[in-house]
Amino acid sequence: MQRYEEEEDKIKVPRFEESAGFYTSTQRSYTMSRIKSKNSKPELLLRKALWAKNIRFRLHDKSLHGRPDIVIKKYKLAIFVDGEFWHGFDWKKNRERIKSNRLFWIPKIERNMQKDERTNRALRDMGYTVFRFWSQDVLKSLPKVLNQIELFLETRKLWK
Repeated sequence: MQRYEEEEDKIKVPRFEESAGFYTSTQRSYTMSRIKSKNSKPELLLRKALWAKNIRFRLHDKSLHGRPDIVIKKYKLAIFVDGEFWHGFDWKKNRERIKSNRLFWIPKIERNMQKDERTNRALRDMGYTVFRFWSQDVLKSLPKVLNQIELFLETRKLWK
């Protein structure tokens, strides 16, 4: 696997601890600890819909850069279901909505966005097509998301 991260342009995220000046309530800390990185509701919904359409896939493939949520190796398709807060949905507007611990959250989210770009580039260099869906799109417009995936698979089938 190629190295896609240069130390000098990597966004630095401060440690989230009281000694660094970041504070959080016990309830907020508990709530944040319950957020999952795998098997989220939108991801499960998309997986069930793909399976129902007889589309077979692998989950969280460790051999691929960024560990895509869903991988269809036969067609070299990597699918990510990104949470809006963590991956910077409509970032220019929503950046200003962060009110507490801004010195931590803004670099943290911008770093996640930077990692997403590098992951996309690494996967494209390996010949993969990368689809990134916002979790709200999967929840609200699942047929559109499925249609996009099916169209891609149909065009790939024609190429083979």
